[in-house]
Amino acid sequence: MTTWQEFEQQAPDLAPRIRARFEAHKHHVLATLTRDGSPRVSGTEVDFQGPELFLGSMAGAVKAADLRRDGRCALHSNPGPGTDMVGGDAKLSSRAVELTDPAEIAAYEAALPGPPPGPYHAFRLELTGAVLTEVADDHLVISSWRPGEAVRVVERR
Repeated sequence: MTTWQEFEQQAPDLAPRIRARFEAHKHHVLATLTRDGSPRVSGTEVDFQGPELFLGSMAGAVKAADLRRDGRCALHSNPGPGTDMVGGDAKLSSRAVELTDPAEIAAYEAALPGPPPGPYHAFRLELTGAVLTEVADDHLVISSWRPGEAVRVVERR
């Protein structure tokens, strides 16, 4: 699996554009797998800390239970108001790994802008893919990446 920093190193032109989409708005959409394998979507926030990308959840939330059982997930950036898609539409595929080591939890909390509002689960995202879809004049430009591969760009008219 790949850290955010490794993604930046492997795709130096794409990673900052995707990060900008996730930093443009606070709330995003997380897709997890339910116990029976069907998808569940939930609102979430993400946090870039050093070389890693994290997401948190209130203790006992169903999305946290989903991620604890099966860490495979997808994250879709908030496209913002309107339909102009300025900056593009960003999606990440990843495996969420819950923070359980006390030292790792302490470091995570120290980097937060304030204390968590209550009991929580925190997950580090190990990236398995990234896609940025942008509107360029009369067509779409789809840039995609997978760990260890070059960025692939496809134009759809």
